[in-house]
Amino acid sequence: MTLSPSRFFKSRIRTIGPVLVALALLPVAACDSLNPFDKGEVYKPEVKPDIPAEKLYNDGLAAIDNREYDKATKAFKDINKIYPYSQWSKKALLMETFAHYTTKEFEEAASSGKRYLQLYPADPDAAYAAYLIANSYYNAVLDVSRDQERAEKAIVAFIEVVQRWPKSDYSTDARYKIGVLRDQLAGREMEVGRFYLTKRNYTAAINRFRVVVSQYQTTNQIEEALARLTEAYLALGIVNEAETAASILGHNFPDSQWYKDTYTLLETKGTAPKANEESWISKAFKSVKIY
Repeated sequence: MTLSPSRFFKSRIRTIGPVLVALALLPVAACDSLNPFDKGEVYKPEVKPDIPAEKLYNDGLAAIDNREYDKATKAFKDINKIYPYSQWSKKALLMETFAHYTTKEFEEAASSGKRYLQLYPADPDAAYAAYLIANSYYNAVLDVSRDQERAEKAIVAFIEVVQRWPKSDYSTDARYKIGVLRDQLAGREMEVGRFYLTKRNYTAAINRFRVVVSQYQTTNQIEEALARLTEAYLALGIVNEAETAASILGHNFPDSQWYKDTYTLLETKGTAPKANEESWISKAFKSVKIY
């Protein structure tokens, strides 16, 4: 989904008159005395108007159109400094979030987006702010060999979008990305589980595969997780759990290569897939149908 600002903001510009703020400037005339007031000179304050909020905002939009994102960010930040809590400040804060996001400054985008939600939780554009926050985490997710804190934060943020704004333009994409992120987290568990298998630490491996089976049953990792559970349980001599994992794998994915290899592995041990209804694996799948 394109995160263009024009759709959300250009049509909402309102005319707000310029605000004049008196600034105390201290011009000092040159003289040969250490104290200029010795000659009776009188200080005359000079009043200079700030740049109107509307002009700053439009300058920021123009900078975005020209892809001058640093310039745009400065304009929007200036609005929040000079005209805090105004309607222009609200618009500028959201556009600042967009500018940070576009330049891949994801931490800054998430930070300003959160500030927007805190200040304007009921605003019509709050859904867009929440969506930008979620995408900021999403686009900063690292590969499965690295820490997945950002993936976890992204899931929480996308769930908020879906739950609070289920009919918004962003809920469909949010649901899709939740699925991608769940697969990412499951992949992380599989990565660690496979490592433990290579070290023959079967109990630690089972604990990782168990997370996938218990929490990520609808991800792409589930077939391998069940196959690896079969392998690990057989290595420990816990045959009934190995048979159960293989049985559930075959029931849900009968044409899977993982199941064919698992079936062959059981045959070499003189057994076959057979579900044990008291197994934690069977109980984990009772309320979930895998497609």
